[in-house]
Amino acid sequence: MVRLSVAQLLPALNGGGVERGTLEVARELVRRGHRSMVISADGRLAPELLRDGSEHLAWPLGVKSPLTLRWVWPLRRWLTEQRIHILHARSRLPAWIGWLAWRGMNPVTRPRFITTVHGLYSISRYSAIMTRSERVIAVSETVREYLQRHYPELPTTRIQVIQRGVDPAAFPYNYRPSAEWLANWHQRYPQLRDAPVLTLPGRLSRLKGHEDFINLIARLRMHGSSVRGLIVGGVEPHRQRYADQLRRMVQAKGLNEVILFTGHRSDMREIYAVSALVLSLSAQPESFGRTVLEALSLGTPVIGYDHGGVGEVLARIYPAGLAPFNDPDALTARVIALLTAAPPVPSEPIFPLQRMLDETLALYESLHQAPRNLA
Repeated sequence: MVRLSVAQLLPALNGGGVERGTLEVARELVRRGHRSMVISADGRLAPELLRDGSEHLAWPLGVKSPLTLRWVWPLRRWLTEQRIHILHARSRLPAWIGWLAWRGMNPVTRPRFITTVHGLYSISRYSAIMTRSERVIAVSETVREYLQRHYPELPTTRIQVIQRGVDPAAFPYNYRPSAEWLANWHQRYPQLRDAPVLTLPGRLSRLKGHEDFINLIARLRMHGSSVRGLIVGGVEPHRQRYADQLRRMVQAKGLNEVILFTGHRSDMREIYAVSALVLSLSAQPESFGRTVLEALSLGTPVIGYDHGGVGEVLARIYPAGLAPFNDPDALTARVIALLTAAPPVPSEPIFPLQRMLDETLALYESLHQAPRNLA
C-alpha cells in the first residue's frame, strides 16, 4: 500500500457538515496509515482533529478578501516541500486558492486535485471553481443533477457521487440518553418535561426555515397541541440581528415558554433522541441533509420539505416524513399525523459512514495511480 499524504482545504474548523466530514475522512486516513493534513482557520473542532492524529495548518483560506490571495504562493511552496499526493478542496474560496497554487506547479509532480461540492451554490464563475478539479465529488444525486444542469461543460466522467454517511455506532438505533443527562436536561429546560418536543437543528440563518418553524408551533398550539419547540444552533456574529428578530417573533406570538433557543450544543444525539419529531424546513433545497440522517439513524421520525437532498434522503428512508414546500396547512397536518401515529423508522442503515469513507479513500488511491493529463 502506498502511504498517501492528503491535504484537505476548508474555511475553518467550527461545527457543521463540511467540517464534520473533513474530520471523519482525516480520522480514517490516519487509521489506515496515511498522512492527513487540514488547512483552515482555527475552530472548535481543531483539538479533536489533532487528537485523532492529523496535522493542522492554521491558514485562514476562507476570508473573503483580496488579501487571501497572498496564501497562493506559500501553499504552492508547502505542497511541493511536503510532497502532497492529494489536494482536496471542500469550499469555494479555499478551492480558488488551492487551484491557483496547483495550476502553477509541475504537472508531472503536483498533487492530484479533488473538490467536493457540499452545497447547491449560486451559479457563477466564482462557484465554477468547484468544477475545475480532476475529480468532483457530489454529496448526493441532487448535487450531481445540479452540476450536470448548470455546468454542462463538466464531463460526467469527472463527477462521482459519494453520499454523506452517519456512523450507526455514534447514532445507534433506539438510543436513550443516560439518567444523568436527562436530569440535567430537565433541570435546564423544565418546560420540556412531559411534552412532545419538536426540534429544528441548524445554525441560525434565514435559509434554515426558523420562521416556518415558529409559525408551525403557533398553529399546532391553536389546534390544542401541547408541543414545545426547540431551536438548536449557534449564532454567528454577523447573524446576531436575525437571531434577535427570531426571539422578538417568538415573544410577539406569546410563545416564550413554548419555543426555546439552546444555542450551539455538542450533544445532538441526546437531543434528537428525546425529540418526538425533528424538522428540516430549509427555504432553499439542501445538498444532502446530515441532521435528517442523524435523527433517522436513532429512530427519531423526521419531517422535511420535499426538495433537494432532504427530500432525497426521506424518500429513501422515511417517506412518511415528506411535506410539500411552502404549504403551511399540509405541514401542520403532517406533523399532527405523525404525532398521533408515526410509522417506525427502519433500523437498517441506508447511508453508513463507513461506505462514504471507503469510497472517498478509494477515489484518492485510484486518482493517485491514474495517468496524468499533462496538457
